[in-house]
Amino acid sequence: MVKGDNANEEKKQLDQLVSAVLKSPKYKNASEDLIKHVGMRELLKEHRLKAAIKATKNKLHQIGGAYFLKKPKYSLWLEELKEAKETGNEDSLRKICFKIMGYHYSTRERLKILDDFYKRIFAPLPPVQSIMDVACGYNPLSIPWMPISAEVKYYAYDVYKDMIDFISKFMAICNIQGHAEVRDVIQNTPQVNVDVAFVLNTIPCFEQIEKSAGMKVLESINSKFLVASFPVKSLCGREKSMRKHYENMFNKLTKEKSWTVQQLEFRSELVFLITK
Repeated sequence: MVKGDNANEEKKQLDQLVSAVLKSPKYKNASEDLIKHVGMRELLKEHRLKAAIKATKNKLHQIGGAYFLKKPKYSLWLEELKEAKETGNEDSLRKICFKIMGYHYSTRERLKILDDFYKRIFAPLPPVQSIMDVACGYNPLSIPWMPISAEVKYYAYDVYKDMIDFISKFMAICNIQGHAEVRDVIQNTPQVNVDVAFVLNTIPCFEQIEKSAGMKVLESINSKFLVASFPVKSLCGREKSMRKHYENMFNKLTKEKSWTVQQLEFRSELVFLITK
């Protein structure tokens, strides 16, 4: 009975934590699975509910919230994307995509290298028919820069419901096949089989939640080719020897694997092209 009572109390506390976090305007659109995942770990550490709620919000900020530079304007952006697409002018569409990607830290830093980024990544790969984008952020808006055919299926995943709704509608406007889905990829890695998977600037966020989460996700993805990248500057713009730090970190993660790894250097991002 005592064991059952403890389990019921733990579930009650977790439910209260999830409810409290979802009431926060900043995290009302966050995946409940992710909140439960983080909240359960914080309850085990903090024990007190109020402290665990605060710690969970802080962790969610570190792994996602801090990357939004301004409040998203999804309705306005969709109108602009639709108008640009209807003109039939590819440059007009790119211009709007470029602007929107500037509102998220991860894609904003990539804008400086966008023309070269995907050319170099796709150059050594065979023809691609399907792509997975894990913890995608606004990266699907860079599809117009990718040297891929219009028939490619694109599968995007992230933890924010409003963002995924926006990405889904963007894909519909641009006639991009595939789908966008809300998912905690650490606990529930997508099992769709694809030609290449993007894990861009994401492993450090995974490791904030679980120390082994980065490798867990890389191992679980059903793709022969993986593109994993790391930022070379902090969110406040400092380098702090991050390039060397993440290079060493990634080499440690993969040293036991029989994977082929090609390192690509960009001025704002460190990329590893993995062949499983």
